[in-house]
Amino acid sequence: MMPSPLSKSFEFLFLSSLSLFIFHLPASTAEPLWTRCSHTADYTANSTFGANLNRLLSSLSSNVSLTGFSSSAIGENSNRIYGLAQCRGDTTPTTCRACLNTASQEIREKCPNRTAIIWYDECLLRYSTQRISSSSSNSPMNYMRNPENASDQVRFNQIVDQMMDGLVSRAASGPAMYATNETKFTDFQTIYGLMQCTSDLSWRDCGACLENAVARIPTCCDGKKGGRAVGPSCNVRFETYKFYNELAISPTPPLTNTTITGKKQSSSRTTVIVVLPIVVAVVLISVIVACFLRKKKKPAIDGIEGNEESLQFGLGTIRAATDNFSADNKLGEGGFGSVYKGWLSDGQEIAVKRLSRNSGQGLEEFKNEVALIAKLQHRNLVRLLGCCAGREEKLLIYEFLPNASLDKFLFDPNKKAILNWQRRYNIIGGVARGLLYLHEDSRLRIIHRDIKASNVLLDEAMNPKIADFGMARIVGVDQTQGNTNRIAGTYGYMAPEYAMNGQFSLKSDVFSFGVLLLEIVTGQKNSNFYQSALAKDLLSYAWKHWNDGTVLDLIDPTISESCSSSEVMRCIHIALLCVQEDVISRPTMSSILLMLNSFSITLSAPSQPAFFIMSRTALDMSMTGSHRQTDEVNQSLGIASPWSVNEVSITELDPR
Repeated sequence: MMPSPLSKSFEFLFLSSLSLFIFHLPASTAEPLWTRCSHTADYTANSTFGANLNRLLSSLSSNVSLTGFSSSAIGENSNRIYGLAQCRGDTTPTTCRACLNTASQEIREKCPNRTAIIWYDECLLRYSTQRISSSSSNSPMNYMRNPENASDQVRFNQIVDQMMDGLVSRAASGPAMYATNETKFTDFQTIYGLMQCTSDLSWRDCGACLENAVARIPTCCDGKKGGRAVGPSCNVRFETYKFYNELAISPTPPLTNTTITGKKQSSSRTTVIVVLPIVVAVVLISVIVACFLRKKKKPAIDGIEGNEESLQFGLGTIRAATDNFSADNKLGEGGFGSVYKGWLSDGQEIAVKRLSRNSGQGLEEFKNEVALIAKLQHRNLVRLLGCCAGREEKLLIYEFLPNASLDKFLFDPNKKAILNWQRRYNIIGGVARGLLYLHEDSRLRIIHRDIKASNVLLDEAMNPKIADFGMARIVGVDQTQGNTNRIAGTYGYMAPEYAMNGQFSLKSDVFSFGVLLLEIVTGQKNSNFYQSALAKDLLSYAWKHWNDGTVLDLIDPTISESCSSSEVMRCIHIALLCVQEDVISRPTMSSILLMLNSFSITLSAPSQPAFFIMSRTALDMSMTGSHRQTDEVNQSLGIASPWSVNEVSITELDPR
């Protein structure tokens, strides 16, 4: 049920009041951003525990490494104390130790006889009676903002969102768990961003922590010139001035502390309390403006509510963006319709999926896909920006990705050299993370059913994003498989139990991922082997080399000189585990990610893959009655090969 305008106004009133009834802290490098103490006393000053704490704090400060990180544990049994220190990635060792020395003194003053966490601009210090190293914590997370508004708040938010998306993957995958970036807002103003995790986290835990922090940034900081989130395991910040890579941090406007979780600690410093009449006046004006804007909202598409309603675009807006769907702006065409490149009025590039009027895809199926994709938020999935539906048109508006799809590079003799091994390995990991999110981590359990190179899009940094959910199936939380009478997918990527019997499952996607993994390593398209003297398909070709002990001969010559043979060998091994004929023997996506990132895990021996020896004629006969795609060339959304078969509906929803 949609919340009433009155209830939303009260919610807005409450949040506005909360953001104004706060204290303003003076800018000072010696002043902590936030302190969090345990609720009850954990020790006495003269106890063994207290003595261990003193030793621990001294150890953390003196033993901080060149990476600005230190962790330690001192004591036994109930007197054991765990500690962790992390300095910002751009600080010098001298600055880092000075910050930690200050933190060690002040944390005991602010939290006497208690375990605690304290944050500064340049360092974080925490200690606990529980083990804290190598474990991610999202709580408490404190959010702060610059009180000044950006000049063009909508465009500012879009730029910040794009910058944050890129920073998450860079910080999580970087050796120092630290990344910065800057991007132009206007000719005279630049937006700077920074993200960092504590160095003890895995890349997966780091990415999850940062994504959680970024997801809550709009609650506090939409349209503001600066904002930040600080937590026990990660922190995020953006500003319109350069606040990193300098020993002396520039003076900043006071940050408004809008703690979402945890209790704000009192300070002995001077504070300024906002006068109540001013608060009431500002809140009332805010409510009036909010109500006025609500009245100007476009009418909702019938049946699309909540988050999806806010994604609606007017048909006139999209016609103007695509020059009335000009042929010059067409990126590709397939069984579902056409895809066009467009530019919104603020200059943002978009990709518009225009569903064919005679495709048989109705409004209900369209709403299903909107409802599905709008609920999926992950850096390795293509982002839905909006939709437009009416009697004339059904349109889906996506982010535009300039590097098109993986197949455009991987199978092009002139372009494949751009995909060095490091980039390929990053793409493999990104696709795996995206699939894990669909299978286990999203609010819905989703089987994609068409994982292939042309449905993996690449952003400007060559990071992968899974696209085209036209054949996705939602299954129940406790359901892992299903059946269909309509086979949809791409020959060569489809698992045998699905291609022959219509039985699909999470392991169907795992099979497709295995084929894709072999293609990325070999640089060979699975379809290239049809009627070949070498093998019937890529799977049998890889299996032959595995049995002959000549696995390294599978490696794409383009990367053979520069790749890590151990990583490539492991990827081929994992791929063969994924394409085993026995469904139960195939690993889950969570296991695959673990195998990709932990070389200490021993892999089981793969069994013979499921070979496809069906001829093209037999394939055509088996697909009778289905809608086969013939030539999808979509450079921005999922591009199907000439062997791809699509269903009539966009997305089928199973009852839960």
